[in-house]
Amino acid sequence: MQNPAPIALFVYNRPDHARRTIAFLKKNYLAEESRLFIFSDAARPGDEEKVNEVREMIAGVEGFKSVEVVKRPHNYGLANSVIDGVTRLSKEYGKVIVLEDDVITSPHTLQYFNEGLRKYEHVDQVMHITAYMYNLKENNLPETFFLRIASSQAWATWDRAWKFFEPDIDLLMSKFDRESKHAFEVEGAMNFWKHMKHFKEGKNNSWAIRWYASVFLNKGLSLNPRVSLIDNIGHDGSGVHSAVGEIYRSPIYPKRISSYPEVIEEHPEAFAVLKDFLKNRKGSLLKRGIRYLNHVITKLKAR
Repeated sequence: MQNPAPIALFVYNRPDHARRTIAFLKKNYLAEESRLFIFSDAARPGDEEKVNEVREMIAGVEGFKSVEVVKRPHNYGLANSVIDGVTRLSKEYGKVIVLEDDVITSPHTLQYFNEGLRKYEHVDQVMHITAYMYNLKENNLPETFFLRIASSQAWATWDRAWKFFEPDIDLLMSKFDRESKHAFEVEGAMNFWKHMKHFKEGKNNSWAIRWYASVFLNKGLSLNPRVSLIDNIGHDGSGVHSAVGEIYRSPIYPKRISSYPEVIEEHPEAFAVLKDFLKNRKGSLLKRGIRYLNHVITKLKAR
C-alpha cells in the first residue's frame, strides 16, 4: 500500500501495557511500511521510575518503517499530548492513526484504517474512523457502517477533518439546543452531555468528548466495524474506570475487513442496535453491585 498513515502512539507510565500494545502492533500487515511516532509524556511527581522504564523500553522499538520517540520535556497530560501530536502529524502527513498504550490490535487493524482513510479521503462528511465497536448482540449489520459517535479507543482522521476540532468547551456547548443534545446523547442512551459539563467544571480533561462534539456539530460521520478490531487492556485495575470499563470489552474480529459503505449516511439499523446496547449496558442493580465489588477487590490487590 502506498503511503500508509503515520501512527501516533501515546505512552506514559505503564511499561507492560505499552510493551503489549507495541508487540501486537508489530504483527500488523502494514507495520513494516508504517512510520511510528511514540509520544512519551514526562512524569508527574511520583511517576518518575515507571516513566523512565517506559522510555527505556521504547528506545529499542523496531519493526516499522521508522520510529521516532518524542519525549515531552514536561508533563502535558494526555489531552494536551494527544491534541499536540495529532495536530502535528495530520498537518505533516494529511492523515493520522491514533493509539494509546492500552490497546491491542488485530493483525488487520492498520489495513482497515488505511483503506478507510484512502476510500473516504475526499468525503468531507466522513470525519473519523474507529477500530472499536461495543459488544453488540447478534445482528445482521454489514461489516462496516457509519454512525454519529466518534469512539476514541483507537481511531484515525484526516487533516481536513481535524481542522474542525474545537477545544473551547464554552463555544461548543453554546452551539447545542435541546434537540441536538438529545441526538448527541444517542437519543438519551448515553450521558455524553454530562461529560461535557464535567469538562467545563474541571472534573475531567477529555480531548475525546470535545472531538466528538466537534464532529457532531459539523454533521460528521464515523466509520465503524461491526465487530471490534481492538481490545482495551487497561481495564485491569491500572486504569481509573476499570469497573465500568468491563461493560465495554469486546472480542477482536480475526479477519480482514473487505467491505465499506458506499452510501454516506448513518446506518439506521446500526444506530438502533447501538442505542439498545447503550441504554441497557449497565444491567440490573445486582449486576452493578457485583461489578463495583470486583472493582474494589481489584484495586485492593493492586496496592
